[in-house]
Amino acid sequence: MSLIVDIKKDLGTFRLDVQFTAENGVTCLLGASGCGKSMTLKCIAGIERPDSGHIELDGRILFDSRSGIDLPPQRRRVGYLFQNYALFPNMTVRQNILCGLCRVKDRGEKEHLLGDMLHLMQLEGLENHKPSQLSGGQQQRVALARILVSDPQLLLLDEPFSALDGHLRDALKIELRDLLQHYGHEVIMVTHDRTEAYNMSREIAVMDAGRILVKKGTKALFADPGSVQAAILTGCKNVITAWRAGDYTVEVPDWGIRLQTKQEVREGLSAIGIRAHYFGPATPQNRFPVEYVEEMEEPFELILQFRYQNQSKDSPPIWWRLPKDKRPASFPQELGIAPANILLLYD
Repeated sequence: MSLIVDIKKDLGTFRLDVQFTAENGVTCLLGASGCGKSMTLKCIAGIERPDSGHIELDGRILFDSRSGIDLPPQRRRVGYLFQNYALFPNMTVRQNILCGLCRVKDRGEKEHLLGDMLHLMQLEGLENHKPSQLSGGQQQRVALARILVSDPQLLLLDEPFSALDGHLRDALKIELRDLLQHYGHEVIMVTHDRTEAYNMSREIAVMDAGRILVKKGTKALFADPGSVQAAILTGCKNVITAWRAGDYTVEVPDWGIRLQTKQEVREGLSAIGIRAHYFGPATPQNRFPVEYVEEMEEPFELILQFRYQNQSKDSPPIWWRLPKDKRPASFPQELGIAPANILLLYD
């Protein structure tokens, strides 16, 4: 299965201009609220119409502005899971799922497919419950069952965990990930949560202001985000202006230091990023004197803030994150950073 998307749409405050391909698993669109992620899904599903472009699913054209092709949603074989699940409140679980089987005429086949889906989604015994009688996780499974029972070629998930309480999310991520492995078709998931993106997807496309900045394998993106916005969206706390000082050297003027890198530094470098857990008191490379500023306590970790000795007073403190049980007895006089852990950012 493969999906090809190349669309443009004027959204007033910015222009949606998205090009990407996806195949073989879950692809995540990661970006801040209002960057165009959900609008991209709606254009793929046929709920919204692009101003121009092309959308193709497994060789079948869903939309093409030049040819005048614009298949209605019911002909696209695309399943769309809305943020609030959009269950019919006056219908039972059974009735909601049967809505996904409206094209199946044989009653016996309907009952067979319904039974299989109830079993797969662990909804047996809840057939006569209405949505208000279900937990958030059960509602999500009913909504997915209604979609999957119609055997869509593509599944679109719009912030699938946003309607759930925090304590439910981790368990349901595992549950949904297992269900999607059984699904066997392409999945496009939208989220603003980097942890959800990392846990759920094979590839991540980072979006900002209607554009895709970068698309990479999930682990490759976190290891090398490539741009300032992608670094921030993947959780990098220390992003600072820098410039090329050599093939494997960067100058960081606000910190008053030069750093050696493992990656070759290309022309056009605009910044570097250092993840908060990458600093080490025993790391010998890129080692400089530091001064303690303050700390913040989290349930299981500490954030220790520091400044380099020659750091500009106008630049913010640097974050060093570490487990509580690894807190040093006294703040180290020097900290190092391995060259491989310096993210080179180009914008």
